[in-house]
Amino acid sequence: MGWLLLIGLLALLWLRQPILVLLGSAALFLYAVFDDGRPEYLIYDVWEAFNKEVLLAIPLFMFAGAVMSRGSIARRLIDFAVASTRFMPGGLAIATVASAAGFAAISGSAAVTLLAVGAIMHQALLENGYGKGFAIGLICASSVLGIIIPPSIPLILYGVMTETSIADLFIAGLGPALLMIAVLTLYTLIRYGRHASGGPWDWREVKRTGARALPAMPLPVVVLGGIYGGFFTPTEAAAVSVALAIIVEVLVHRDLNLRDLWGLSLETSRLMGSLFLVLAFAVSVNVFLTYQQIPQQTLAVMEGMIDSPLQFLALGNLLLLLVGMVIDIGSAVLILSPLLEPMANRLGIESVPLGIMMIINLGIGYLTPPMGLNLIVAMGAFRADFATVTKAVLPFIGLMLLLLAAVALFPQISTFLL
Repeated sequence: MGWLLLIGLLALLWLRQPILVLLGSAALFLYAVFDDGRPEYLIYDVWEAFNKEVLLAIPLFMFAGAVMSRGSIARRLIDFAVASTRFMPGGLAIATVASAAGFAAISGSAAVTLLAVGAIMHQALLENGYGKGFAIGLICASSVLGIIIPPSIPLILYGVMTETSIADLFIAGLGPALLMIAVLTLYTLIRYGRHASGGPWDWREVKRTGARALPAMPLPVVVLGGIYGGFFTPTEAAAVSVALAIIVEVLVHRDLNLRDLWGLSLETSRLMGSLFLVLAFAVSVNVFLTYQQIPQQTLAVMEGMIDSPLQFLALGNLLLLLVGMVIDIGSAVLILSPLLEPMANRLGIESVPLGIMMIINLGIGYLTPPMGLNLIVAMGAFRADFATVTKAVLPFIGLMLLLLAAVALFPQISTFLL
C-alpha cells in the first residue's frame, strides 16, 4: 500500500496542491488503510495537536506584528536607527540592518520584517547612492533575522514538534542573530565603507526621533526579558506583546482604531486557520509514524550510513538546504524536525543547537529559488523581476552559508547564554 500513497502524493505535487492537502491526504490514507481502518483516529490526533497552550503564542505574536507593522512603530524605530547612524560611512545601510533586527525582535516573521523595513529603507538607499542590487539583497537578507531573533514563530513550531523548551530556543537564537548582524554590517563596510555619510552627528535629530520611538523601545525588552527572567512563559509573553502593541498604537500613537484592530484580527485568523490545519495534520502523521516505529527504522538504516556527528551535520544540512528551496519553512520544520532530532540526539547533538541550525538553514531557503518566500515578497514590494531579485541576494546567500557553517560546527554560539 505504501506505493499507492507515494504515487498519490507525487500526483498531488504534480498538480501543485498546497502542503495542507498533501499532509491531510497522507494522514487520512495512513489511518484508513494501515491502522485497522480507523480514520477517526485522525480527529483525535487533530484535537491533541490543538490542545497545547504554547500554540497560542503563534497567533498572538502574529497579531502583535500585524498591529505594529500597520501602525507607526516600524517607521519610528527606523527613523531613530537612521538618525543614530547617519554620521557613519555606510550608515544608512547599517541602519537598515539595525532596523530589521529591532523590528524582528517584536514581529517574529521574516516577511513582515521585509515589508516593514523595505517599504521605508529601499527608496532611501537608492536615493543615497546605494546600488539597486545591494539594497534589495541587504533588505531581503536582513529580514531573515525575523525568524532567528526571538520571538521566532518557526522556533515555536520546532519546540512543539520536538518537545524542546521554547524559552531555551529563544535564548539560543540571540548568539547567531548577533553574529549575523555583525556579518552583514562588516559586509556593508567592505562594500560601502568609503560611501559618504549622511551628514554630521545631529544630536537634536537623534533626540527627536528617539523621543518618537521611545514608547515602542521597551517592547522587546519587556517581552524577551520577561521570558528570560522567568516572569512569564512564551505564551504569556505573546499576550503581553499584543497588549503593549495595542496600547502604543491605539492609545499613545493613535495611529489605529478599534475598526483597524478588528480588520487585523480577521487577517491573522485567516492566516492561522491554514497554518493550524497544516500543524494538526503534521502532528497526526508524526504520531502514526512513531506508533508504527517508522522513525526508529529510518534511524537504524541511516545510522548504518552515518557514523559521526560531522557526517550528520554535512548530510543533514544538505537535505535542509534542498528542502528549503521548495518547501516553506513552517512545513519543513513540521515534517523534518521529528525525524532529524532523535538521530542528532543519539550522535550527541543537543536539540536546542539543532533547532537553531535548522532555522538558519531553512531561512536560507527564503533567499533561494524557486520557492524563496522573501524573493516573492521582494518582487512585489520593490517592483523588480525574479531574475533581478535572485541576482541581488546571491552574495548574501554566501554570507548566510558561512553563518550556518559556524553555527553547525560551533554550537557554543547558540548555547553560551543557556
